[in-house]
Amino acid sequence: MVAVWLTLYQMVHLTVAASQARDRLLAAAVQQASAGGIADLSLRELASAIGTSHRMLIYHFGSREGLLIAVTQAVEVRERTALLDSGVTPDDAWASWQRLSDPKMWPQERLFFELYSYALLGRPGTEHFLTGIVEAWVAPIAAALVQMGVDPEVARIDARLGVAVARGLLLDLLATGDRDGAGAAYHRFLRLMTHSRTAADDLGSDPEVPGLAPM
Repeated sequence: MVAVWLTLYQMVHLTVAASQARDRLLAAAVQQASAGGIADLSLRELASAIGTSHRMLIYHFGSREGLLIAVTQAVEVRERTALLDSGVTPDDAWASWQRLSDPKMWPQERLFFELYSYALLGRPGTEHFLTGIVEAWVAPIAAALVQMGVDPEVARIDARLGVAVARGLLLDLLATGDRDGAGAAYHRFLRLMTHSRTAADDLGSDPEVPGLAPM
């Protein structure tokens, strides 16, 4: 019995240690991505940049693609948390856009869209990147909108539309470098959404599109 408990203790200890080591490496990789970008680095270059070996990165993340996906998902969690902690009003959404459109974020956003395209094309190692890539944002934003009094069906539509518009304009921004133009378009979108909800309160839903407030 003692031997069994000792084995279980060792297994738990090793699992916790491995998890902590992975978390440290991931935090270092996220910092490197924010500081200078990592999309163009080989796995050995990535390892050198964050002070580890490529073997350790393979052990914890499986592959270069696995590490890049982990970094991108960590940044997504950070930005989603920042938005939800501040709120989902138009002012909050605009503050989030200003963070996301900052040139300091562009290397990470290029990596996000690169991985997105690889996953859509079925590139090995990126198969799970698309899992929850929309719903992870839509569900919490919709829940926050419902708490603000928005109809649940409309809240999900608005949340999905908001995510799509933000991502589309970020892609526009990366392609053109026109931060003022992309920002003006997003600001206009927020104004239209505010008007839409006001109109829905006054006039009801569009009869031709159930749950979608009139624009």
